[in-house]
Amino acid sequence: MDPGSTQLQQAQLAAILGPDPAPFETLISHLMSSSNDQRSQAESIFNLCKQTDPNSLVLKLAHLLQLSPHVEARAMSAILLRKQLTRDDSYVWPRLTASTQSSLKSIFLTCVQSEEAKTIIKKLCDTISELASGILPENGWPELLPFMFQCVSSDSPKLQESAFLIFAQLSQYIGETLIPHIKHLHGVFLQCLTTSSSSDVRIAALSAVINFIQCLSSSADRDRFQDLLPAMMTTLTEALNSGQEATAQEALELLIELAGTEPRFLRRQLVEVVGSMLQIAEAESLEEGTRHLAIEFVITLAEARERAPGMMRKLPQFISRLFAILMKMLLDIEDDPAWHSAETEDEDAGESSNYSVGQECLDRLAIALGGNTIVPVASEQLPAYLAAPEWQKHHAALIALAQIAEGCSKVMIKNLEQVVNMVLGSFQDPHPRVRWAAINAIGQLSTDLGPDLQVQYHQRVLPALAAAMDDFQNPRVQAHAASAVLNFSENCTPDILTPYLDGVVSKLLVLLQNGKQMVQEGALTALASVADSSQEHFQKYYDAVMPYLKAILVNANDKSNRMLRAKAMECISLVGMAVGKDKFRDDAKQVMEVLMSLQGSQMETDDPTTSYMLQAWARLCKCLGQDFLPYMSVVMPPLLQSAQLKPDVIITSADSENEIDESDDESMETITLGDKRIGIKTSVLEEKATACNMLCCYADELKEGFFPWIDQVAPTLVPLLKFYFHEEVRKAAVSAMPELLRSAKLAVEKGIAQGRNDTYIKQLSDYIVPALVEALHKEPDTEICASMLDALNECVQISGRLLDESQVRSIVDEIKQAITASSSRKRERAERAKAEDFDAEEGELLKEENEQEEEVFDQIGEILGTLIKTFNASFLPFFDELSSYLMPMWGKDKTAEERRIAICIFDDVAEQCRETALKYYDTYLPFLLEACNDENSDVRQAAVYGLGVCAEYGGSAFKPLVLEALSRLNAVIGHPNKLQPDNVMAYDNAVSALGKICQFHRDSIDSAQVVPVWLSCLPIKGDLIEAKVVHDQLCSMVERSDIELLGPNNQYLPKIVSVFAEVLCAGKDLATEQTASRMINLLRQLQQTLPPSTLASTWSSLQPQQQLALQSILSS
Repeated sequence: MDPGSTQLQQAQLAAILGPDPAPFETLISHLMSSSNDQRSQAESIFNLCKQTDPNSLVLKLAHLLQLSPHVEARAMSAILLRKQLTRDDSYVWPRLTASTQSSLKSIFLTCVQSEEAKTIIKKLCDTISELASGILPENGWPELLPFMFQCVSSDSPKLQESAFLIFAQLSQYIGETLIPHIKHLHGVFLQCLTTSSSSDVRIAALSAVINFIQCLSSSADRDRFQDLLPAMMTTLTEALNSGQEATAQEALELLIELAGTEPRFLRRQLVEVVGSMLQIAEAESLEEGTRHLAIEFVITLAEARERAPGMMRKLPQFISRLFAILMKMLLDIEDDPAWHSAETEDEDAGESSNYSVGQECLDRLAIALGGNTIVPVASEQLPAYLAAPEWQKHHAALIALAQIAEGCSKVMIKNLEQVVNMVLGSFQDPHPRVRWAAINAIGQLSTDLGPDLQVQYHQRVLPALAAAMDDFQNPRVQAHAASAVLNFSENCTPDILTPYLDGVVSKLLVLLQNGKQMVQEGALTALASVADSSQEHFQKYYDAVMPYLKAILVNANDKSNRMLRAKAMECISLVGMAVGKDKFRDDAKQVMEVLMSLQGSQMETDDPTTSYMLQAWARLCKCLGQDFLPYMSVVMPPLLQSAQLKPDVIITSADSENEIDESDDESMETITLGDKRIGIKTSVLEEKATACNMLCCYADELKEGFFPWIDQVAPTLVPLLKFYFHEEVRKAAVSAMPELLRSAKLAVEKGIAQGRNDTYIKQLSDYIVPALVEALHKEPDTEICASMLDALNECVQISGRLLDESQVRSIVDEIKQAITASSSRKRERAERAKAEDFDAEEGELLKEENEQEEEVFDQIGEILGTLIKTFNASFLPFFDELSSYLMPMWGKDKTAEERRIAICIFDDVAEQCRETALKYYDTYLPFLLEACNDENSDVRQAAVYGLGVCAEYGGSAFKPLVLEALSRLNAVIGHPNKLQPDNVMAYDNAVSALGKICQFHRDSIDSAQVVPVWLSCLPIKGDLIEAKVVHDQLCSMVERSDIELLGPNNQYLPKIVSVFAEVLCAGKDLATEQTASRMINLLRQLQQTLPPSTLASTWSSLQPQQQLALQSILSS
């Protein structure tokens, strides 16, 4: 910059910050200018002032705030001051001199007293709170709290309100600084809530109280404020009584916040509070917005499961009232002609905002409280609606049934007859909207109550839906019937569906030729689903259906029927997968030609074809397998593009006035993270998720054929392991990791990896494994944690010893972290179970959450097993580190699943590390012996299997425990229900372990007694792996004429022959081919060497069909 312009700038700054106020006022007005140029020029000058002379700048702003006659200028300076005093990049406070700091503080307090404009007082309070939250904790503003208490006790409503506005914000920012004043605050709040005549003051006080209660961590402190609750509620009721609904709505929003964060605060006065809210909801004279907020309050309390489990179920009389209110809201619907003539299924003409709130709240209420609470209420209220003459009432009952089904599924499944009768009775209703609602209910129930509904009522539901497809007067009813066929068949097995296919498919073909596009689309989706559910049974319809589908694909090419063409693609690809490659092959070529030409054409961004096409290609690949490879070069570039889409994100601060405007674009979803509100375009996310899923499909299907794409796909998907905007994207990225590694490994092994070798696999593994470990560390969702551990386990299996020590170290550290995190989540749940209102239903839900936790432990067990199998003894130092995490899992207080996993890990160590594992026997064997008699059969199985391993590899370390082991195994083998499906695996493993003791520790046992017991247990047929081991051992013992096995005078020979016979008759299941041929040889030898009388008696002890089978085996 040349010196002249620098001088000019300095002169300009001197004028702006000089004694004459005009230049500064001009600068501030330019900052508010609507012209971009003028504004950005003013911003750069403002920032220059801030850099060169922050003291003058903030004092100028403060004087403007105090003295300017223009409201806009005062407002702007309050906003700018707040910005400079916010602790982020623009924070200037530490750069100000002590005298500037002190002037600012006193000007702020003077302004609170002198300012009259309400909007500016609010902004000023924001600025004061912002500054105070930074300096009050260090006692940097000792005058502030005395000033606020003085304001509160003054007789000026304006000052009282200002003080409460500041208290409310300070409670949020630095609540702990206010806690020493809790007594004083309690008095102040009570005084103002009960005596102030100004509704503004009462609302500000309500906001301050609610924020303060939320910052109190001790429940004793919160209880002190219980006596404010009646006054808090009065604020609401008085506002309503005096017709100030806007004030009432503010109060309701604050109380909803309290219900969500501190529901137990309301518990002691729950009956009064909920009663008042329902009164508001019932008051038809009030605005809808007010009534909806009152309902939102009650639903929020019902949903506060984490903080107040079971509390609302204790108020059945209120649930019944709320249900009645919501049912009444569903009646607010008109028979709008636009609904009947609609072109798309999502046209909801005639539905009011009452109707949609009622619908959403029924769904939320049922999910929050569950079927035991809601179904009795519904059974009481719905029959009257169904019996009434008005169509709106029939419609409401059916919509309500569909809405509560998800939350009440377990209870509704027990009362299916009643539910199905209610719905099917309305299929003949004279009003088409009622028939539509009945079909809608069947569709929803097929999803929520399946597959029970399908199994028990297919013979009533499918014919009813088929009949509804004949309603040519009402295309919406027809289209909806087709969609319900889709829901019904998604949860359906081929054997249920097949008998109806003739009728259903022929009707759907008629609908395909319908003039209404909505009906055609419905028919396409239904056909796709029916084909998908009936699989090869669909072959007989293929020749009739496919020509229609191809015709739509080729001819539906103007903008109005894009969706039709997209659904045709979906349908063709699902039909192709159902009937298989041979049947589909010729048409597949034509279809792919059409898809390729579409792929090359320019499509608009909102064209649904893209995402349907991505999925259709992947299905075609699944159907054609390696024959699909030539098309990959067409498919992959656009797929990668979709997978790399950047999410459309708008970020605002969570408390900002300008909310993200969702009204004009339904596909925006907002989430709040900390103090940021994030709006995301969902259509982009869905396309991205679909693309990632498809990449995973190709890698899985094509195996080594996918190799050429790995270098592009890996860098696309690895970063998405931490894509927190969308779970589906993360899930797909996680599933793809092992597939990519496997593809590379197979390509290298088969020599089609373009000259690359193990070094390449190691590079890929070095890229993927650490990324997975790091993502696991940050993953918030328990289910995805389990998937990540699963994927990591597969990667370790594939990479094997290519993993280096530091990677194993990071995996082990992550396992520690996962065990710790899981334990603390379980502790939190146990705490929740101690809540006053905790009941059986909460217990059920808790159990489900804990089962998801077990999935994490399962995967931890799997991955440790893999590490032990891969690295053997060199993994033991890590195992030693982990033992303090694993030992507690053996505890009696742990779930059976955790005990089983802990035992399996020790079994793996003993089996893989053999003599290097002997040092662990002292610690683990006592647990193992005890677990042999655990009440859970899976735990018993793992324990007796472990005994077998230790018997085989333990040598002298196992010797002292042989007799104890025998008695434990004896208990399992002698169990009265040993052969029941639940117990047979434990039994088979116990028999196998007993065999190992006979084989490796014969000198420590009374073998003449034990060996015959072992023989009497054979053959074993449950655990097919152990069966092969045990029957091979039997063979070896017979081959060496084991005396104790054959018994005195060969008395056990008939038993041995009958075991051989059973094993041989079972085909390949119970013995390897090698063992089987050894058995046949032994039987032939016996035929030749045994005296005829012995032989005859041995044969006669067999069952007739075994005799026949053996004769044919031996003579062949």
